[in-house]
Amino acid sequence: MRALVLEKVKQLGIHEIELNEVMGPEDVTIKVHTVGICGSDVHYYDHGGIGNFLVKEPMVLGHEASGTVVSVGKNVRDLKPGDRVCMEPGIPDRNSNEFRTGRYNIDPKVRFWATPPIHGCLRPTVVHPADFTFKLPDNVSFGEGALVEPLAVGVYAVERAAVKLGSTVLVIGAGTIGLVTALAAAAAGAGKVIVADISQKRLDLCGSRYPSLVLLNVAAKPLKEALLGFGAIDFVFEASGAPPSLQSAMEAVAPGGCIVQIGCPLKESSFSVSLAQSKEVRLEFIFRYAHVYPKVVALLASGKLNAKPLITREYTFAEGAKAFEEVSKSDEMIKAQILMPQ
Repeated sequence: MRALVLEKVKQLGIHEIELNEVMGPEDVTIKVHTVGICGSDVHYYDHGGIGNFLVKEPMVLGHEASGTVVSVGKNVRDLKPGDRVCMEPGIPDRNSNEFRTGRYNIDPKVRFWATPPIHGCLRPTVVHPADFTFKLPDNVSFGEGALVEPLAVGVYAVERAAVKLGSTVLVIGAGTIGLVTALAAAAAGAGKVIVADISQKRLDLCGSRYPSLVLLNVAAKPLKEALLGFGAIDFVFEASGAPPSLQSAMEAVAPGGCIVQIGCPLKESSFSVSLAQSKEVRLEFIFRYAHVYPKVVALLASGKLNAKPLITREYTFAEGAKAFEEVSKSDEMIKAQILMPQ
């Protein structure tokens, strides 16, 4: 099939690739409709790898996807051809201890789309397990369906933190993941959601689409100082990945508060254990998500989570290489999506 393939750093092309996918009795085949461009996709495009995950041979990109079921395996009961769906991209080893204990997102053997050597979904069709494929309600668009994947990160983080009604939440980092986390916190009932970043352009972009958020530029002063006057910060979500941010979060959070580390630092982070201990801070680390896709779909369908403003730009499949080039250079996009031929 014709797919958008990363050949090497900053070189993408649309050409035929043989994937040899076979649909089993528990699988469905899906015609892909919309695929979002994730920061990890861009990192593979720009650098050819993330940490230990290196692109050593041509790889199809994309893991944020929605589409339409075209065929189902003989044991599939909850989906049928014609159903509009979104797909959770990480498939664990069903015999692993992590899968059996419900923590399938941290299974070391998980096969995750567009994570080397696993091909992604920027191609006409995919074969996928039915139990990791979720039907979209009629009032949830394909574009919103492709946003379920990044939204799942925010919802999972907020769920792990157990955000309380009326609480004050701080999100460090105004990128896509920081913004979806802020939206999830607001949907969970936070009374005030503050988004902090050093880029005024990113903050302005977030504010133009979600004016209810409190925006805080911390380029000129330490985070703790910038937060003076905001009262107790009950929950802090670190979504920038900047190594110093975890210590800044530790200084900013109120005694008895909670910090959730979402961002993945390229260098090791450190923080004051004695400060954390004296405050009795609860510190959570998350990796991707687990068991939240149905919750995200329900939040979208109910209107409690409005994801439409996240979509900044749409490209055709033929414009795929152009899309990655522009997204990699721009700080004025929240979420770009590629629309596949139908």
